[in-house]
Amino acid sequence: MGHREDLLEGAKRCLLEKGYARTTARDIVAASGTNLASIGYHYGSKEALLDLAFLQVTEEWGDTTTDAPDRLGAKTAADAPEDPFGQFREVWERVIGSYGETRAVWQLQLEVISRIDTDPALRKALAGPQGDARNGLARTMLGIDPEADPERARVAGLFCQALLTGVMVQWMTDGESAPSAQDLTDGLKAVLEGRVS
Repeated sequence: MGHREDLLEGAKRCLLEKGYARTTARDIVAASGTNLASIGYHYGSKEALLDLAFLQVTEEWGDTTTDAPDRLGAKTAADAPEDPFGQFREVWERVIGSYGETRAVWQLQLEVISRIDTDPALRKALAGPQGDARNGLARTMLGIDPEADPERARVAGLFCQALLTGVMVQWMTDGESAPSAQDLTDGLKAVLEGRVS
């Protein structure tokens, strides 16, 4: 790897270990084995590097829960349940089941969300990938193909993203009473059917 890639990997490690606000340029240099001038040369600023590193961390976390089911003990895509509620529950089992090993990512996401009102560049960096993220959530959680039905995928992705953020906050603040995958599935049924099956 060159300095550019080393810096990005170092920044990702720093974000997960120290968070966004506490990561300094010197931390990134120490973690990457590079030098301070490399940050400006390759990324323009520490903040631009951290923004990109954050996007990659969250993308990798998303891959962990959607594209790598075997890693978390889930079934393969070919074995996924035909029942959409079953698919929804299985995805949430993976997301919640990964909480212990991905807690640092969840903490980082909440920290970054709290910064967007005072950091226009960060807000802009986060806005770009939102559509792809929502499409991925619609596909993974509800089995909706964004290419076949883009509007349905868009609104379903908005719903899933709102749900994911809410579940994340509940697990971060009170894991004892936070919802299980079955709770979320029953809640979705209750909303759709007016009762829990």
